[in-house]
Amino acid sequence: MLGAELGAIEVCYCQMCRKASGGPLATNAPIAASAFQLTAGRELLAEYESSPGESRVFCAKCGSPIYSRQLAKPEWLRIRVGTISEPLNVRPAANYYVASKCNWWDIHDALPSFDSE
Repeated sequence: MLGAELGAIEVCYCQMCRKASGGPLATNAPIAASAFQLTAGRELLAEYESSPGESRVFCAKCGSPIYSRQLAKPEWLRIRVGTISEPLNVRPAANYYVASKCNWWDIHDALPSFDSE
């Protein structure tokens, strides 16, 4: 359950996000950790430290990525917005790590694009 509005959606093309999503990009939105409540299914979650200080949480049953968190920013989670079924009021704000994007994927939106975060 999300107890607050998500921050703007960040479209990420970094290699780690691409591997975690299985696609050419990932769509994430920040939310205060205190505003995220897991009301059911905690036993289905698994956590993986994908890089030092960063963990990815996913469904151990189906493999869907749910959120990630950074040790350096414990007050924030990054929700994988593709897993949310309800309509969202937020929209993508920018493309990040575009220097790492797949050579077979072209970006066709007008969002600001950055080579890093």
